[in-house]
Amino acid sequence: MSDRGVRIQITGIVQGVGFRPFVYNLARQYGITGWVSNNATGVTIAAEGNPAALTGFVKDITRQAPPLAAIDSLTVKECRLQGYTDFQIRASVAGSVKTVLISPDVATCPRCREELLNPADRRYRYPFINCTDCGPRFTIIKDIPYDRPLTTMRNFAMCPACQAEYDNPADRRFHAQPNACPDCGPVYRLLDKAGTPVEAGQDVFDLAREQIAAGRILAIKGIGGYHLAVNARDQSAVARLRARKVREDKPFAVMAGSLAICKSQCAVSAVEEQLLTSPARPIVLLTKNEGYNLADSIAPGNPCLGVMLPYAPAHILLLAPANMWVMTSGNVSDEPIAYQDEDALARLGAIADYFLVHNREIYCRADDSVVRVVFNKPYYLRRSRGYVPAPVSLARELPSVLAVGGELKNTFCLTRGRQAFLSAHIGDLENMPTYQSYVAAIAHLQKLLAIEPQVVACDQHPEYLSTKFAQETGLPIVSVQHHHAHIAAVMAEHQLTGPVIGLAFDGTGYGPDGALWGGEFLVADLREYRRAGHLAYLPLPGGAQAVRQPWRIAVCLLKELYGESFLDHALPLTAQLPANWQLVVTAAEKKINTPRASGAGRLFDAAAALLGIRQSIHYEGQAAIELEMAAQGRVGRILAYDLTAVAGTWILDFKPVFAGLCQAMEQGAAVPQLAADFHTTLAAAACELTRKISKATGIKEIVLSGGVFQNMTLLTQVIRMLAQHKLVPYLHRQTPPNDGGLALGQAVIAGERSR
Repeated sequence: MSDRGVRIQITGIVQGVGFRPFVYNLARQYGITGWVSNNATGVTIAAEGNPAALTGFVKDITRQAPPLAAIDSLTVKECRLQGYTDFQIRASVAGSVKTVLISPDVATCPRCREELLNPADRRYRYPFINCTDCGPRFTIIKDIPYDRPLTTMRNFAMCPACQAEYDNPADRRFHAQPNACPDCGPVYRLLDKAGTPVEAGQDVFDLAREQIAAGRILAIKGIGGYHLAVNARDQSAVARLRARKVREDKPFAVMAGSLAICKSQCAVSAVEEQLLTSPARPIVLLTKNEGYNLADSIAPGNPCLGVMLPYAPAHILLLAPANMWVMTSGNVSDEPIAYQDEDALARLGAIADYFLVHNREIYCRADDSVVRVVFNKPYYLRRSRGYVPAPVSLARELPSVLAVGGELKNTFCLTRGRQAFLSAHIGDLENMPTYQSYVAAIAHLQKLLAIEPQVVACDQHPEYLSTKFAQETGLPIVSVQHHHAHIAAVMAEHQLTGPVIGLAFDGTGYGPDGALWGGEFLVADLREYRRAGHLAYLPLPGGAQAVRQPWRIAVCLLKELYGESFLDHALPLTAQLPANWQLVVTAAEKKINTPRASGAGRLFDAAAALLGIRQSIHYEGQAAIELEMAAQGRVGRILAYDLTAVAGTWILDFKPVFAGLCQAMEQGAAVPQLAADFHTTLAAAACELTRKISKATGIKEIVLSGGVFQNMTLLTQVIRMLAQHKLVPYLHRQTPPNDGGLALGQAVIAGERSR
């Protein structure tokens, strides 16, 4: 049988993952001649051989692909025989159209870890050890194709030993772009806060560990930016970090030196263990167990702890298996994570006592990802390092869109064909450093993916900085309602086209009626939506002040429920009111700086204040989080609520619920039980209203999104109740339910409207 010639084109995550040497060795195994090369769209293979060998070769490319590869498409075309006599790996081909997918940053693989800790290995204790199965990718890439001159490794010329590995197709470091060793690669140094090297004639990692043991705060430059680290068992060190970082109550994440020490502190399920040890190495929210003995102020009063395992070689060298360190983002609260050395010394100098730095540039910052397990599957609260820039696959091809996201927990999104690329976590666009980071990240990802957007999508809120950025692009603008975008994000993940019933529960989103929405029941597809129901409006006296001080909402509720006599009721709130409460009530009654809000988050704030749990907050969602913590482990009762139809729209009024809570408190009911009652009542009411809309429309697909659905007590109850009534719930599985997933929804809505 005569030989055939084929040209194979492969797209997906196929660069920087050992794909070419894999193809090279597979071709030799099958007796195939030809070549393989990277290009701007992926990988091209020219292959010649007998038909049976070619068939097996093509099948095994898919079946045996390297662990980090993700093949999106593989096409085979017949071509003329060229008479190749061997199989070669050719140099990368630059191209004008760049559609190759870029690998996220990947945790140290088992083989590199083994070498790192082997005294006989030439890379023993070398903190930049990597191979084609692991190491930095997205954070060091300046442009594609992914070759060393286009990464931040370009300044490090390989020594003969590293070059030999790099050139050898049989070696697992063949074309591993960050390949290096102690003789030719980057190095770590320990600096004091003035930037002066600490010279002590000993291993820099031993020296750094000594600082942690002495209770000092260490700033550590890693893969995607700086961390601030202290010993997680040192109460005074954790307290100092809180004070210096200006982070009063919000929980810190912890890095555990081993899975075993993690399990000594927290319960770890099989799925949680898979996430902890996965190549992405996210922070995983775990439940503390009875053996928990870390500093109380790490996650004060919280039954959960965010834990990650070492993902960079430096972490392995720093943390002994029994160590647990606080490992929090290197920033002052609300600012972006520091990733450039001079900026880190300037911004973190008032926080850190010492700096462990290296001389490999981080080109693109990436904060740690945060995930928890819900119904035995991952549920992302922040999607960043380890996952970005892997795309979300869409139901159909769309025009190229830039979706600029929201104001809080911002990410942006770019689309190309049937792929949506969500950015790494940017943060809250309420200060200039974060906004500057945001603008630079958009430009970089557009360049990297070679996407020229045809349209820009933004939130309807006219004052969001992201909206103003969209207006400055000069592109046609598609303005997308905040909660419609939330629902569309889940639809995009599950490739639903609708219509669906969407429950969008969050704190605040701009409504077309000028009010602040956030407790929405929408009938929606990927183009339009109808507001079928919503939570009754509550007054927000002082606007944003009422979000920071939930007592403002609660005192107005009490005045509405009981009139002038509300002070006669023996309630926690009436004993805790500040001196200016009368001014707040008067302003609300006169509607002075008192917007109306239907946000589910505001219900939680009001309940927490009424129950005496939290009157003012220090971080977003604190009152709701503490209300949920109070309810843990209790079975709630369903309290009375009002559900009425007004001009064809259902209104869910929780004032009777608040009256019931107050009455029960006066009768001596326990606050934790009432917190549980609140959760169960909201779940039951949401389910009843959803069923009414489903009965009227015939729609059975129910989509849940919005930051309030980070509340596991509410989420699990709603899903179980919906399932009991034969309704099919969908929730986020690839992007966050909070505003970190908003841009995906904006992108698909704008794309569909622009088709």
